[in-house]
Amino acid sequence: MNRSRSVRASWLGRTPYREAWDLQAELVTALRDGHAPDTLLLLEHPHVFTMGKAALPDHLLWDESEQARRDVDVIWSDRGGEATYHGPGQLVGYPILDLGHFGLSIPQYLEKLEQSLVDYLHDLGVDSEPGAPGLTGVWSGGEKVAAIGIKLNRSIVSHGFAVNLTTDLGYFDGIVPCGHADLRPTSVEAITGAKIETSQAARAYAEHFSRVFDVALEWSSAQKVQPTLAR
Repeated sequence: MNRSRSVRASWLGRTPYREAWDLQAELVTALRDGHAPDTLLLLEHPHVFTMGKAALPDHLLWDESEQARRDVDVIWSDRGGEATYHGPGQLVGYPILDLGHFGLSIPQYLEKLEQSLVDYLHDLGVDSEPGAPGLTGVWSGGEKVAAIGIKLNRSIVSHGFAVNLTTDLGYFDGIVPCGHADLRPTSVEAITGAKIETSQAARAYAEHFSRVFDVALEWSSAQKVQPTLAR
């Protein structure tokens, strides 16, 4: 099938959050200036709590000694949303897209992003759906299986989603996830028992991204997307 546009895709592997954050900022500027294409970054982070613009200090439940014991960083981010956790066993996706290239509004973009995740999870045997109004992300049986938090710079979006595959859900005890103490996360492993490698998940999810957004993906190495990753 011929796709109407192409998007560069890259698997970055295990990448620290700050490094991926800096890369996104560079790509947003390059895309705006016409020096880089629309890009989908797929990766996995070491343990980190990220605090979005709506996060409050009391959303962080573990003190510094417990954070150190668990080897988890805390980073206050410029994305939307509140507190969330990233770590091993979680597929993270950062689409850096100029929505003007696709004729999409923010609500339309979020709807498509959610649909791509629901479709991917369906392939894994997980029934899921977008959250009710006020509850971002993708949910299964009343528990969040994928988080979404984005940033808009003019017409360009960055940040994105995180799907819990084999994530250690105990780390979510260190925060108030997305500002809702009564709503808990889950994972593909917790639901189905399946152990999915993040690198395997990246390729499989990308097919759904390509179909839902009607784009052709052109895969590129991490070194070509950001040469400093190879240093």
